[in-house]
Amino acid sequence: MSKQRARSPFEVMVRKEVGDHIRSWRFIIMLLLVLFTFAGAMYISLSHLGKAVRDVNDPDHVFVYLKLLTTSDNSLPTFHVFISFLGPLLGIALGFDAVNSEKNNGTLVRLLAQPVYRDNLLLAKFYAALLIVGTLFLSLVLLITGAGLILTGVPMEAAELFRILAFIVLSVIYVGFWLSLSICLSVAFRHAATSAITAIGIWLFFTVFYQIIVNMVARALLPDPASLQPEQVIAYNNILISFFRVAPSQLYTDAATTLLMPSVRSLGPLSMEQMAGAIPAPLPFKESLMIVWPQVTGLLAASTACFAWAYYLFMRREIRT
Repeated sequence: MSKQRARSPFEVMVRKEVGDHIRSWRFIIMLLLVLFTFAGAMYISLSHLGKAVRDVNDPDHVFVYLKLLTTSDNSLPTFHVFISFLGPLLGIALGFDAVNSEKNNGTLVRLLAQPVYRDNLLLAKFYAALLIVGTLFLSLVLLITGAGLILTGVPMEAAELFRILAFIVLSVIYVGFWLSLSICLSVAFRHAATSAITAIGIWLFFTVFYQIIVNMVARALLPDPASLQPEQVIAYNNILISFFRVAPSQLYTDAATTLLMPSVRSLGPLSMEQMAGAIPAPLPFKESLMIVWPQVTGLLAASTACFAWAYYLFMRREIRT
């Protein structure tokens, strides 16, 4: 008889964290919220899919499965817009009490008294939450593509598959930023309520108030766009867009739109000289990926910075008191 492979401490902690998340009420509530919004967005897109595919003026009308994720009648937002709004809440819900609840319950001391590395605990909590998020998004996208295949019978092109998979990876990275931020706050603050309120406050600031503040500062410090030359207007808009992209939601929206809409050729204003001779045709997947690469690296850098700060605080924290 073959011997059973012994699990590593990291694998055991990941399995424990996955089980705790799946059985928690907050994850069940967030899962139901995501499923309801997904069902509403997909119902609208399936209802208007035929009209979107027959629109020959749209250069993306041949991408049936991408249209499933981007078609809407303006009564409900599309699925990636829902993710830009609900993704932060999902990441915050999975990480706001990752460390401080363990310490307040007294389980952190008993856990680290075992022969395990301290950093494995933090890594296991982050990896388990990302594993759940990735599985959730992959399941939802496979569900809608399967429904589209049954209803339309149109085979999926390789370019569509690559774009959908890239969209899933982008969504996981976006949620991973808010997860790493909430874990960092759970290490920095003693009480879970404080870390949750702080994380939600940061999310509300970037979602609601940040663009308002940028526009107010731009009106106060920059000249009126109506009095500028066309070249100066382009520079003015580029400055505003650069500040808007400090917000993670703006980075995610720009990247998701480019990946799911192959005809998007630029994420900023273009001059008439740049538009001259441009053919309204879909871009190859590689070129779309090059356009969104700054947004992806920005989200990765922000996630890495938050997790590195959480790692630094956790490794220097005295846990026996």
